Amino acid sequence: SIILGYKENINEQYDKLINYEKQIERIQKNLEDYEVKLNKYSSVLSNKRKNIALMLENMLSKELSELSMENVKFKVNFEKKNNFSSTGIDNIEFLISTNPGEPLKPISKIVSGGEMSRIMLGFKSIIANNDKIPTMIFDEIDTGISGRTAQVVGEKIKRISKNHQVISISHLPQIAALADSHYEISKEVINGKAQTKINKLSDDERIIELARLLGGVNVTETTLQHAKEMIEMSKEIK
Repeated sequence: SIILGYKENINEQYDKLINYEKQIERIQKNLEDYEVKLNKYSSVLSNKRKNIALMLENMLSKELSELSMENVKFKVNFEKKNNFSSTGIDNIEFLISTNPGEPLKPISKIVSGGEMSRIMLGFKSIIANNDKIPTMIFDEIDTGISGRTAQVVGEKIKRISKNHQVISISHLPQIAALADSHYEISKEVINGKAQTKINKLSDDERIIELARLLGGVNVTETTLQHAKEMIEMSKEIK
């Protein structure tokens, strides 16, 4: 039985050697068929992306205009990959120009922290209902803005917070007034070492902190009243 089993194994190997070229032809044909299908599906995916990219460019330009970035130009750049990948045939890069006359450059190379925060806020305002990011942090988002723009930023953040946890580091009362919870971050030196303290503010402490943001070092009855009004107005937006 051992000899017969050996004979059968040898015959199988012999058949494989005899049919080696046919197997190569069959595999090559399968590869060609798959390549045709990959080209087809990748092209369909690429065209869908390009159509959505045009919509995104227009929508983001509108969002950024509302965030006092009127002169910003945004473009989604497509380059075809040399090989197929799990994400298709597109290399995609976000390009941006933040000042008139400047060429479009990769977004990661030219924007400041405040600009990046506002650009991300613009993105999230558009896709907030579709992404699956549980927590978002906006840092320096108030750089270079005030007044009505600050109010718009705060309202956009508030809308995003309906589907996400949002942590915003801000010095603007228009933004801070819309928060559900307000924390004061301070630094003090203890035994020669700087330590950071985070304190959740009560309702009364929150009014004082907003008044400080409104009026500076000296908190007056007028700024306290203004702070109360801002908090009351924020409840209507909520």
